[in-house]
Amino acid sequence: MGIFTEALEKREKEASIDAKRLPVKEPIRVIEKDAESAGIQELVRGNSFDPSLIVLSAPDSLDAENFRNLRAQILFPRACEKRRVIMVTSAFPREGKTYVASNLAVSMAMGIHEHVLLVDCDLRRPSIHSLFGYSNRVGLHEHLTGKKALGEVIIRTKIDKLSLLPVGSEIPNPAELLSSDRMRQTIAELKARYDDRFVIIDSTPTQIASEASVLANYVDGIIFVVMAHRVDRDLVKESIRDLGKDKVLGIIFNGYKKSYSKYDRYYKKHYGKYYGGYCKQA
Repeated sequence: MGIFTEALEKREKEASIDAKRLPVKEPIRVIEKDAESAGIQELVRGNSFDPSLIVLSAPDSLDAENFRNLRAQILFPRACEKRRVIMVTSAFPREGKTYVASNLAVSMAMGIHEHVLLVDCDLRRPSIHSLFGYSNRVGLHEHLTGKKALGEVIIRTKIDKLSLLPVGSEIPNPAELLSSDRMRQTIAELKARYDDRFVIIDSTPTQIASEASVLANYVDGIIFVVMAHRVDRDLVKESIRDLGKDKVLGIIFNGYKKSYSKYDRYYKKHYGKYYGGYCKQA
């Protein structure tokens, strides 16, 4: 009986206490949502950015993550010095070189310290200005012909730390203009003006015009874009050989959907809850 009596007395004491309920804490997430994407929706709202700027239009997608990975490889190279003037080109049009150059520039500008100047050197088919919602009235053409100072043709975009140098008015002699001493001096000035600035150059395709081969002499590194199932491998090798193999930082293999879709399913399964579950196939 003694055991039962003690148990009853203990129960009565516990019932008489007005116990306060402890607050329930939210579990700590192992992977936080990407800080870069936190303010992007506000940035995009009201601005006329093209949807192909996937780093802005879908910051939590796998495509945007790929550009952040590319940014990391450029910022932290393993076996060479950091390349600050980088040209993006391809063998033929419509392989995605402008897409890569523009998204890489945006992604790098969204880093902590990096300032980026995106230069449109595709004088035959300029398009970068339209991706960011600007006109093409003045730009590189006006500077190279002595009509405008460099500071007058560089646009400060609405993206912090990203500037844009468009082509400008129509150019009748693009090859001669880009191979001039004035162009070489311009790139040297852009490189030397700011120690923390990266210059990303969108060039003409190598198999269409000679401008890319000329610009290859002025830049620190080259990213070559190849569209899957479209370009002959020998032509890619020829283009890289003409540009200078030592300067090629790497090849972006664009549009290969089969293996990408498999990884896309893995990405959605394991990371969708942290990144909104949105993945866009290339």
